[in-house]
Amino acid sequence: MALWNPFRKKEAPAPPPAPSPAQERHAEITSQGGIQNDAPSPSGDGNAPSTPASSREVSSETPREAPAKVGFFGKLKNALRNTIQVLNTDIRDLVKEGRLVDDEFLDELFLYLVKTDMGNRPAAQIRDDIKRSFRGRKVHLDDLIGSAKTTIREIMRQESSGVRMAESGPTVIMVVGVNGSGKTTSIAKLTHRFTQAGKKVVLGAGDTFRAAAVEQLTIWSERLGAQIVTGKPGSDPASVAYKATEAAKNQNADICIIDTAGRLQTQTNLMDELSRVKKVIGKVIPEAPHEVLLVLDATAGQNAISQAKGFSKAADCTGIVLAKLDGTAKGGVAIPIRQEFNLPVKFIGLGETPDAMAEFEVDPYVDALFDVDR
Repeated sequence: MALWNPFRKKEAPAPPPAPSPAQERHAEITSQGGIQNDAPSPSGDGNAPSTPASSREVSSETPREAPAKVGFFGKLKNALRNTIQVLNTDIRDLVKEGRLVDDEFLDELFLYLVKTDMGNRPAAQIRDDIKRSFRGRKVHLDDLIGSAKTTIREIMRQESSGVRMAESGPTVIMVVGVNGSGKTTSIAKLTHRFTQAGKKVVLGAGDTFRAAAVEQLTIWSERLGAQIVTGKPGSDPASVAYKATEAAKNQNADICIIDTAGRLQTQTNLMDELSRVKKVIGKVIPEAPHEVLLVLDATAGQNAISQAKGFSKAADCTGIVLAKLDGTAKGGVAIPIRQEFNLPVKFIGLGETPDAMAEFEVDPYVDALFDVDR
């Protein structure tokens, strides 16, 4: 069918022009059920409107493929991509086609490992193991990676992660950490995990000094289907913890998560407050809190170590939640945390959405950390 031409004389209609190669190709694709794109019409009119995306037809013979679901290892690799890049570039260049293990090589290896914030002790341990095994010989990438993985697995070996549940009644989890470490988001992620598993959750908004923190936690509780107990602004955090624990017990809830105000490990009076909160919780349920989880910001690197020292002493922490692991080049910080404090890394944050949290597993972590190009 000829296209309408407003300049064509009515009494002497011109025959349609022969189709151009572009028109022939367009007709062929359309007849085969292909997807039309937003390119201009092949009529030669560069100002012709494009076809709206909503009105394009997709052939039933060529359905769109659903995006592949990314598994845990894939998510972990994505979260550690910056750390992997550091190791990938530096270690691969270090060994190249094989390199003699001498003092210069060992010094370079140590510096590259420290860049991931795994700390001096683990880096030195990996270096010394390479020295014992390959001194005076050429080492190749697979040898180096294999030795490093073995050493780190030995350092980080821990019992299975996850929350230690109460034998009966509510399991009470107290969450502590410095300001900005990701406490509130981590609590939301934990709540999501429990509610998705069919658990009844009660939250205690113990950060009474920051109205924004209470508001944020309240919004999350509504979204995730959890009950929340709050107090007046500036009220005693211990009283909120008491009421939340009591509500969980009286309502036969499965989980009670108590938020606490962010504080620096050097603020002695606030650190003492954590001890009081723990005692108050224990008055309602003698064995509680069953877990005291310290949320650490992975992007803080070695500063996370000093944070862990202060909180571990004041609150008798039972485990670590390593938040913001995604997007940092300091993903190796989990190694010295485990080595220094003998605290298990229980959960890791792999993003900002409620489902972006996973139980920490040593072997996948080590495999992902050293998943460099061979």
